Amino acid sequence: MRQKLNNLLVRPITKFVQIESFGGILLFSAAVIALLWANSPLSDSYIALWHYEIGFEFGDFHLSHHLLHWVNDGLMVIFFFVIGLEIKREILLGELNSLKKASLPIFAALGGVFIPIGIFLALNTNPETHAGWGIPMATDIAFSLAILQLLGNRVPIALKIFLTAFAIVDDLVAVLAIALFYSENLDWNAILYSLIPLAILAYLGWKGFYYKYVFLILGIVIWFLFLQSGIHPTIAGILIALTIPIKQKLEMDLSMSKIESIATTLINKPKRNSPILTHDEISLIGSIQKLSGRVQSPLQHLEHKFHGWVAYFIMPIFALSNAGIVFNDIAHLDWALSSHISIALIFGKCIGVVSFSYLAVKLGLAAFPHSVKFKHILGVGFLAGVGFTMSIFVSNLAFKSSLMYQDASKVGIFIGSTVAGLIGYFILKSIKPSEDANSVEDVH
Repeated sequence: MRQKLNNLLVRPITKFVQIESFGGILLFSAAVIALLWANSPLSDSYIALWHYEIGFEFGDFHLSHHLLHWVNDGLMVIFFFVIGLEIKREILLGELNSLKKASLPIFAALGGVFIPIGIFLALNTNPETHAGWGIPMATDIAFSLAILQLLGNRVPIALKIFLTAFAIVDDLVAVLAIALFYSENLDWNAILYSLIPLAILAYLGWKGFYYKYVFLILGIVIWFLFLQSGIHPTIAGILIALTIPIKQKLEMDLSMSKIESIATTLINKPKRNSPILTHDEISLIGSIQKLSGRVQSPLQHLEHKFHGWVAYFIMPIFALSNAGIVFNDIAHLDWALSSHISIALIFGKCIGVVSFSYLAVKLGLAAFPHSVKFKHILGVGFLAGVGFTMSIFVSNLAFKSSLMYQDASKVGIFIGSTVAGLIGYFILKSIKPSEDANSVEDVH
């Protein structure tokens, strides 16, 4: 039973954490490269690259944007698509699939959203920077898990699960904020037209039918209509992900028995010395691949397929294209905005996560996972202040017409995320690990 539970739960979580952790290292490296590049003698090439116009024409149709725009409104759709898949999986099968299991991460995430927003609004007195209220509400799961992973077995696996679930709820709230407050000049015709292909995908997903090319083509149509509508197109990624079925409408037992029968036929074939397969063997292996594709969970398959791309390519490219602050201009930055964001990330996140978690436990609405102590929650509260990717993304939306405020926001995000991450790391490092901290029972 212990081994079975380990295979089903602990190993997938460990693999997820490893991907996110290495992705966090790449993300940090890309940010450092962007900063060095933007402040080097080659800074003109950095600016020229991300402002290079790319597009295409088809008859009277023309679509052209800067490379930076394609990264933020194109590649990042895939990032949000994966977030959507994670949200759906966690709600249906994971740490958010029951009120009891979801209570602590939900309370922690809500505290980690509302308290930083409240602190930012209380500190901010400039009406022009009021739109930056959403910047400190986000947590970068790649960076925070990367820091947690540096501690190795000093932190219980249950704490990593808690941070993952917390960050997913946090992302969901951030996505809702983007959709409701950071979309403007709405084209209602485009929005209404987008509901047609979205409804088709929702119906197919509800019925358990998954045709990847149908989902791909209609997904591109939905993305384009969102791009034209004024709603940020990354929201399309979330909505499309929610239509992906978690299982296909097929006879699982029948398909698995066919796979077993074919595998038995292959095993019982006479042994040959040649490494070259016969036409019959190629046909049998092709049948196994076809059947395994039919019984596989579309949601699980897509999440597994895109997760590496997001962690190892898309997020580092986003950091490389957005983190290049030219420090020659820092004298002109709004340092009040930078400091407000830093304070909200460092203290707002921690106060929100810890206070809401403590109240939820004291009121009997939630409970700390086994082997997780209050000091662990304090450390994770500071790690939640590592905003980076999503915070930079929101800052681009909040101050899209002001490069000065964008740069000031990014300076605040860098300072706040760095300080919060270091404090969280040293708090968690100071906790003496328990012998059973990473046992399977801890993840119940």
